[in-house]
Amino acid sequence: MDWLAEYGLFAAKVLTALVALFVVLIMVASLKGRQRKAEGLLQVTRLNDQLARMTDRLGHAVLDKPALKALHKTRKQEAKARSKGSAERDKVFVLNFHGDIKASALESLRHEVTAVLELATARDEIVIKLESGGGMVHAYGLAASQLTRIREAGVPLTVCVDKVAASGGYMMACIADRVLAAPFAMLGSIGVVAQLPNFHKVLKKHDVEYEVLTAGEYKRTLTVFGKNTDQGREKFQEDLENIHRLFKQFVTRYRPVLDIDRVATGEVWFGSEALEKALADELKTSDEYISQRIRQADVFEVQFHRPKKLQDRLSSSVSGALDRLLLTWVSRLHNQRFW
Repeated sequence: MDWLAEYGLFAAKVLTALVALFVVLIMVASLKGRQRKAEGLLQVTRLNDQLARMTDRLGHAVLDKPALKALHKTRKQEAKARSKGSAERDKVFVLNFHGDIKASALESLRHEVTAVLELATARDEIVIKLESGGGMVHAYGLAASQLTRIREAGVPLTVCVDKVAASGGYMMACIADRVLAAPFAMLGSIGVVAQLPNFHKVLKKHDVEYEVLTAGEYKRTLTVFGKNTDQGREKFQEDLENIHRLFKQFVTRYRPVLDIDRVATGEVWFGSEALEKALADELKTSDEYISQRIRQADVFEVQFHRPKKLQDRLSSSVSGALDRLLLTWVSRLHNQRFW
């Protein structure tokens, strides 16, 4: 019995030590996780290799041995020719921007542009795969400024629009040296819209008073619950016209070939129409263009990721769902614009 008691005491000590060690390891892992979360992660994928792996997998499935051998031989010859032709190939950096109303993808874009500009030169190229129906003025203004950094650094910039680049999305696209659009991509919507409900009559009906106190004549122009005045409406409209004027000046600066008064009506146009109106430079999908560049240069897709909290992921999911719903109705109700 004494031996059993001593053994039990020894086992308890060992278990306690293991539990303590486990807790320490968990704390260290948690601390490292927090550090990684603060820094984020830059993921780089060489698309040349990705395409080669896909082609090999398909080749093994559909080609006979002689044809597969010929494919590998051709690959080796092309690689040998490239190595002889130049010590260093041109580089193409592919970034993705899927914009919502708040331009949430801006955070990743800022880090991606900063990282790429540390290496890219004038002989390289940055390709932005852009999809956005626009949103908040200040958010998309800052997103456009990230692409302006590329232009000012002297690195060729190409924007590919496969689905939509409207309003703030087109504000970003117009900065590019070249805008490539898919045949049925939607471009344009160079306009400004603001709308808000007013519950003043409802509150008045139920004898609910609502007061707004301001310092400054135009601190509050229109309100949701108070009574709106003609003076407030005029000032609000004046502000919208001023934003529209700045928007047109911005687009004209980067695409002087545009007849800005003809296209700055708030309308959107599909690919071929956008090409006719000089909103785009060429009809081509991003897949076609990137596949073409893979044969000419080393192509890298660059994506910055930062782990999100659960509430942030839920918020992004809801926001994304609303954006997709709005874009769906934009395409269905072609004559009803709200960007």
